[in-house]
Amino acid sequence: MHDTDTLLQVLEISDRRRAERRDFMRTAAKVSIAAGGLSLLAACGDNDRSLGPSPTPTPSPTPTPTPTPAVSDADVLNFALNLEYLEAQFYSFAAFGAGLPASMLTGTGTQGAVIGGRAVNFIDPVVRAYAREIAFDELAHVNFLRTQLGASAVAQPAINISGDASGSFTAAARAAGVVPATGIFDPYSSDEFFLLGAFIFEDVGVTAYKGASVLLTNKTYLEAAAGILAAEAYHAGLVRTVLYAKGVSTASLRTAAGQISDARDSLDGASDFDQGILATDLSMSNIVPTDGNGIAYSRTTGQVLNIVYLNKAATVGGGFFPNGVNGAIRTSAASG
Repeated sequence: MHDTDTLLQVLEISDRRRAERRDFMRTAAKVSIAAGGLSLLAACGDNDRSLGPSPTPTPSPTPTPTPTPAVSDADVLNFALNLEYLEAQFYSFAAFGAGLPASMLTGTGTQGAVIGGRAVNFIDPVVRAYAREIAFDELAHVNFLRTQLGASAVAQPAINISGDASGSFTAAARAAGVVPATGIFDPYSSDEFFLLGAFIFEDVGVTAYKGASVLLTNKTYLEAAAGILAAEAYHAGLVRTVLYAKGVSTASLRTAAGQISDARDSLDGASDFDQGILATDLSMSNIVPTDGNGIAYSRTTGQVLNIVYLNKAATVGGGFFPNGVNGAIRTSAASG
C-alpha cells in the first residue's frame, strides 16, 4: 500500500475517533456548567438567609487596577496546536514527502504556508519506521486539537522547516555550533541529520505540555493534554535512544546532541536544566532528562517560543515561525 493510501486510512480512523471524543467533551462541558450553576444557586441561597444585614461604613474609594486578561483553556490548546502543526509538517514531509492536507490548516488568524520540507531517503529501516509512526501520531494530535477547539481553532501559521542556507534548521545548527558559521544543516539529507532535527523539537514539546498543564482549568482538557504529553515523551525517548545508539560509534553525533541541548538552554533563560543524551560524567546514557527527583521539567509558553523563534528577546516571530504563532499566546520571553 502506498504511503498516501495509508495516510488516508489514518485520517478516516481519526474522523471516527473524533466523533466519539466530541460526544465525550460535550458531556464533560455540560457537567461542568451544571456544577457551576449549582454552586451559584448555593451562593444565592446563603444570601437569602441573611435577611437583616448590619449596616457597615462606606469605605473610601480606592483605585481599581486594570485586570490582567486571563488565559483561557482554548488559548492554551491553540498554543499547543501551533506546535503540533510544526511537528506534524516536519515529520509528514520527512516520512512521506508531503505536508498536511489543506483541510487541516484553516482557522482563525492568518494562515501561512510551509517553507521547505521533503522526504528523507532513509537508509536505516528502523529510523524510517519510527519516522512514519511519529508522523501519524502528530497528524492525529493536530486532528484532535482542531476537533476540540472547533471554530476557535487557529489556522496554521507560516512555518519554516527548510534545510537550505536560509532555513531555520540551518540557523539553529549554526547557533549551536553543530555546523560552521557558513555551513548548512539539512535534516532531510540523512538518517542522522533527521534524528538531530527531531531532537530539536521533541524535548521542547514535552516541556511545553508540562508547563502549560497548570494553565488548564477543565479537567477533561487536562487529561487530554496529559495524554499528548505522554505521547510526546515516548517520541522524545525514542529519538534520544536511537541517537545514543548511533552515537556510541559516532562521537560527533553525541557532541551535536549536546550542542543542541546547550543552545536550547541559552535561549530559554538563566536556567540550566536542558540535557543531552549523555550523563554529566559521560559514564552512561541520558535517555530521560529529569531533575533530581526523576521528574521531567517544565517550560513556560514564553520560554518555548524563545526556542522555536530562535530568539532570546520578547518578540512575536522568527525561526521556525517567521511571522509568529496564531492565537492569544504568541510572545516569547525576554531571557537576557
